[in-house]
Amino acid sequence: MGRLKEMIDGDIQVVGSRRGDPRCIHAQAIKSKIKASNHRCLFNELITHYSRCNKLLYAQRVFNQIPEPNVVSWTSLISSYINTTNAIHHFISMLRHPTLPNQRTLAPLFRTCASLSTLQIGIQLHSVSLKLSLSNLSYTGSSLISFYTKCSLPNEALKVFDKILERDEVCYSSMIVGLAQNSQPSKALKLFSEMNNSSTVSSNMYAISGALRATAEFAALEQCKIIHAHTILAGFHAYLVVGNALVDAYGKCGLIADSRNIFNQLLPNANIFLWNSMMGAYAQQGDEKSVIKLFYDMKFRGFSPDEYSFLALLTSCSNSGSVHEAEKWLNCMKDDYGVEPQLQHYTCFINAMARDGGIAEAKALAMKMPYEADAAVWRSLLTACAVHGASEVAQEVTQRLLEHNPRDDSAFVLLANVNATAGKWAEVAEVRKLMRRRGVRKEGGMSWIEFRGEVHVFLAGDRNHERMNEIYAKLAELRAEIKKLGYKEVVDEKLHEMEAAEKRELLWSHSEKLALAFGVVSGAAPPGKALRILKNLRICKDCHEAFKCISIVIKREIVVRDVNRYHRFVHGNCNCGDYW
Repeated sequence: MGRLKEMIDGDIQVVGSRRGDPRCIHAQAIKSKIKASNHRCLFNELITHYSRCNKLLYAQRVFNQIPEPNVVSWTSLISSYINTTNAIHHFISMLRHPTLPNQRTLAPLFRTCASLSTLQIGIQLHSVSLKLSLSNLSYTGSSLISFYTKCSLPNEALKVFDKILERDEVCYSSMIVGLAQNSQPSKALKLFSEMNNSSTVSSNMYAISGALRATAEFAALEQCKIIHAHTILAGFHAYLVVGNALVDAYGKCGLIADSRNIFNQLLPNANIFLWNSMMGAYAQQGDEKSVIKLFYDMKFRGFSPDEYSFLALLTSCSNSGSVHEAEKWLNCMKDDYGVEPQLQHYTCFINAMARDGGIAEAKALAMKMPYEADAAVWRSLLTACAVHGASEVAQEVTQRLLEHNPRDDSAFVLLANVNATAGKWAEVAEVRKLMRRRGVRKEGGMSWIEFRGEVHVFLAGDRNHERMNEIYAKLAELRAEIKKLGYKEVVDEKLHEMEAAEKRELLWSHSEKLALAFGVVSGAAPPGKALRILKNLRICKDCHEAFKCISIVIKREIVVRDVNRYHRFVHGNCNCGDYW
């Protein structure tokens, strides 16, 4: 009885959930003839303990023994069935009882709606929270924010955030992570700055990891370094969730050595996520050897590779063009490691095959693989058609790509590039007519470069930057210098039939060239450091050739992260091997 009294008086959580089997506690309650009507708190706790032990049938039976379940009883039962439709069914039963929910009741329900992608039910729950004046409280608000961001509705999440009366660190971190996950890095970083400037809220490791994810998307190196310094000062640098984000952020900023340094510091406590992040950083660079070495090191330390480990391997093979190595890893995933290949794994292999010139074989695999090919598969095939000039195959692949999105501008642009390369100007004109007929406009080229912590954005043909005269003067100077090295403009990718001279001039107003010239005239990177540029589209052939030559002229490494991969231009060469 002494132990049972201890449980009833409040120590049940420790005794029941961590040190004992809840069935033992339940048995003692039965022997002592304790009734749910007199000790409802004990039975509520038993529901929770049974659910933590994944004994849901027992949890349900205990709940059924409570003659008058209160909101805590219902919340315990609902939480037991989180991420299943039973949670929603029990909530409806609760309302019919009738018992009104509190913050603790709604939070697992919003999480369930996000997990099950039941947006409409989540919106109805939001309505309930508004009627009960719960949505503007921090606990409900943070769960609502997570729900909307996981449903790819960050603006709705921001509306919830703005109405929370007293925002705590959970509210801020949920919003920062949600914005970063929904490709709104500038808003995420702005909110992270607001959080750090607040006198009542301090940043936590989740907010920091979200902010680092935002810098990774921007490839904003200076911002990454600032947040890294803040992480050290705040004492979060040893946490794996932060270390994982740092490895990823530095990798996406192109500083693979910095990623490796952080990885090595955390290696004694590394988990599978940290290993995968490090392999992923190497994979983006096409460094196949380093990824494979890490893979075997990970296995040697007792970790079992998962689908993301193999995705890093196949991505590195795809970026380096190692089709045979990619085939080996795809085949051994299931046979040797019991990991079922997913669509993204097949996409990497198809890209490697097409890159190697096996476009017909890659198309055949896309048609017969266990998954229906998505837009990424057909786009990688179409890109390979553009590289290898396979205009006949390109027509069919374009149609399949447009089945996923009839207004996909990249499909039209790639097809036009294939036809332009083949000199089929009539077909180029037809593609342009079809684009106009469907109201499709080509996405404009845009490039970013960071200078003193500020991101400078350039559009193709831009004339609005305050230093534009210096930029174009520097471009003219660089152009003259690289021509001495044998550079000639590559004009076969242009969509328009225009005079050759006009084409050449247009090439020298591309956004990545403007960003590069600004980097040179502004001193965006100190001597000995690489100039780093981020681009929203695939870098064109002419800019790629020009950057190889410019790296010789300015005696500086140039790093460009385009929509496909990283390009490192050093001494007139690029790590992509002229395929991207």
